[in-house]
Amino acid sequence: MLYWLAKLIGLLPMSALHWLGERLAAFWLRGNRRESRVALRSLEVAFPQMPAAERHALHRAALQSTGWQMFETLRIWTRPVQQNLRLLHEGSGSELLDAAIASGRGVIMAAPHHGNWELLNQWLATRTTLAILYAPPESARVEAFLRRVRKAQGGENRVEQIRAEGIGIRQLFKRLQEGGVVGILPDQQPKQGDGIWAPFFGAPASTMTLIGRLAERTGAVVLFAWCERNADGQGFTLHMQAAPEAIAARDPLVSASALNAGIEALVRRNPAQYQWTYKRWSQQPEGSAFGNPYWPDCY
Repeated sequence: MLYWLAKLIGLLPMSALHWLGERLAAFWLRGNRRESRVALRSLEVAFPQMPAAERHALHRAALQSTGWQMFETLRIWTRPVQQNLRLLHEGSGSELLDAAIASGRGVIMAAPHHGNWELLNQWLATRTTLAILYAPPESARVEAFLRRVRKAQGGENRVEQIRAEGIGIRQLFKRLQEGGVVGILPDQQPKQGDGIWAPFFGAPASTMTLIGRLAERTGAVVLFAWCERNADGQGFTLHMQAAPEAIAARDPLVSASALNAGIEALVRRNPAQYQWTYKRWSQQPEGSAFGNPYWPDCY
């Protein structure tokens, strides 16, 4: 039922999907909903020196972008891949993927929550077989839905979905050692105690060490990639760039700091398209100025 509801919504033209996204953003904003509160707190952490009026304008733009992304994704999940890819213009850096695959070293695609990462998955799956690491949702029905809509991306057997757990991590190591390609969302907050504190927009953020460990132990190439929505809202542009070499450092703090610095740099290009509704800083080290009671009303 979830799939067919998504498919029905996905039949709407992009203008209608964006209208729905705008209505959703207005609902969050008017009702001071959790999404609105978290986004505003996140922007206060990331841009403390920004004038209040400018930050509130960015807040509204970020909520609209998140609303658009949610409804765009229903279209992307339920329409033919080649139809979706007509929305995408290849910008700078796509040649880096071809060179990395040709090197035989394995490739880690680090795709932050920026623009539309589901469209990126589909583009990647037309270029290579791909393993996507994902954190399973609490609901088994939602997980079944996600596995169904992502299974068809790029064609049968082009996308393997790997759960973020012990056996799944071992699969990633093996795939990279064999020269394969894996996709990871690098700005997901690890479970309490599983990450390392590293600066992100100047504030401590619990940061995954997985990408650094994979790169250091396998010698894989790490690339940042994102599909940024065009200014007219009618399509997207693919961007790809090499990640800082320090991501492969043995020191986990050096590696995590380089990872966050790379993400921050690409977000600053167009901050409205980042998913500020995600509680990136909700975990904080003891004594942090950004910790409780800074976040409680966002839960």
